[in-house]
Amino acid sequence: MLDAFNRHPTAVGESYSQHMGHATSFGVTMIVAGLACIVHAIFPFWFEKTASDCIKRLHTRMSARLRAENPTTQAPTALQA
Repeated sequence: MLDAFNRHPTAVGESYSQHMGHATSFGVTMIVAGLACIVHAIFPFWFEKTASDCIKRLHTRMSARLRAENPTTQAPTALQA
């Protein structure tokens, strides 16, 4: 049973608690970006770049983690829609 909790974190070079922290950080950032989008939909003059800036930061963090995980693989350099 413990293997189920540790398989993926170990595969990406993290402990369970490290992985939980990173995943939670990504999730909270996405929630905040989503809320900013909803507020922006109602008030287009608020949070004009908040969500897109959050996505760019997350992409940069994820790309850096992928490169660190597998340095022989080139991570994408531009956001792909």
